[in-house]
Amino acid sequence: MQVDLQVGLVECVLFLENEPLDIGSLMRVTGLGRREVVDALARLREEYATSPHGLELVELAGGYTFSPREAYWETLKTRYGRRNEAKLSRAALETLSIIAYSQPITRQEIEAIRGVSADGMIKLLLSREVIREVGKRDAPGKPTQYGTTKEFLKMFRLSSIAELPKMDELDREKFEEGE
Repeated sequence: MQVDLQVGLVECVLFLENEPLDIGSLMRVTGLGRREVVDALARLREEYATSPHGLELVELAGGYTFSPREAYWETLKTRYGRRNEAKLSRAALETLSIIAYSQPITRQEIEAIRGVSADGMIKLLLSREVIREVGKRDAPGKPTQYGTTKEFLKMFRLSSIAELPKMDELDREKFEEGE
């Protein structure tokens, strides 16, 4: 298959999918080899970055997808942004950040850091699919441990959890003490 057709095929698949696709998924859907998919992604990224397209190729949640350029977000957010019901409260964001930085973490550990019950926030974050149960702690009662999901990565435009901003030492001490 011609290189231009390979690039076009990968572009079409990314356009048609609702979720970011990793290289393995792109290989399965297109029938192309790893090298062809990687080359096509590189060409697409370059083409969209160097031309007046309204979209850019981004890596999110371990996969690739098209997203509006940041310059257009302000204009588009009213109609296409997350609706008010998707917004998270300060308490939910606080709980989510504790989970993101400390995963895997139990409800009891979250409550020790926050100083208040975390049941409602955990239920909310589970319903929004930004956290999930990731296992059981090897401790009395086998408490459930929580961690973040691909939806969390997409929400914050991260390709992996390693892209979370680093906390300086003072922040970390406050975070661990629950202040």
